[in-house]
Amino acid sequence: MNTFTLKKTIFWDGRVTKRVRDICKMFGLTIDRLRQQQKTHSCTINIRPEDVIYITGPSGSGKSILLRELENAISPKDRINISQIELPSDKTVIDCMNEGLLVSLQLLSTAGLSDCFCILNQPANLSDGEKFRFKLAMALSQKKKYIFADEFSSELDRVTACSISYKLRRFAKQNSTTFILASSHQDMLMDLAPDILITRESAGQTYVTYKDIRRQPC
Repeated sequence: MNTFTLKKTIFWDGRVTKRVRDICKMFGLTIDRLRQQQKTHSCTINIRPEDVIYITGPSGSGKSILLRELENAISPKDRINISQIELPSDKTVIDCMNEGLLVSLQLLSTAGLSDCFCILNQPANLSDGEKFRFKLAMALSQKKKYIFADEFSSELDRVTACSISYKLRRFAKQNSTTFILASSHQDMLMDLAPDILITRESAGQTYVTYKDIRRQPC
């Protein structure tokens, strides 16, 4: 089990323009007080292999910041973020997979890509939802210990999102892969069954809940 303490403080660091001064006057805010504004995003989590970590909360609450801080705390050789996956236009989806044919098809199916025409299409020509699923399949094929995905399933219909969530839960268990996912959606939590649920609130509070209550700090 690895323990990670994440903390990121964001200060106001903008340029003071005439419009900025005018807005401050409208709201009775001094420039000094504006410069003192800060927002801290922090939490401590204990992660085991096979864990699925889900970071959720409303837009602008800092989900992506916590995900990036955790990503930065892990060695690059052990992690991959699906946003780093490229979308080739010169070869088909199946030709992008480096595994044997059957294993490649299994990985694509886990990521929700099992349609023949999608598999034989070029990744750059897929729909937004299909592009997300292709990137997810490519990340699975890299055999990294940690897979990161911001805005997880945001571009998917909700039935597909739940189906993929269930398959990722099973993949994590079978392959000792840790998933760190972030999204404001919560409708697939039952299928995803995260081991650690990190909830961010707009006011700045962070709540960490473990599925196994024995892991929950007293």
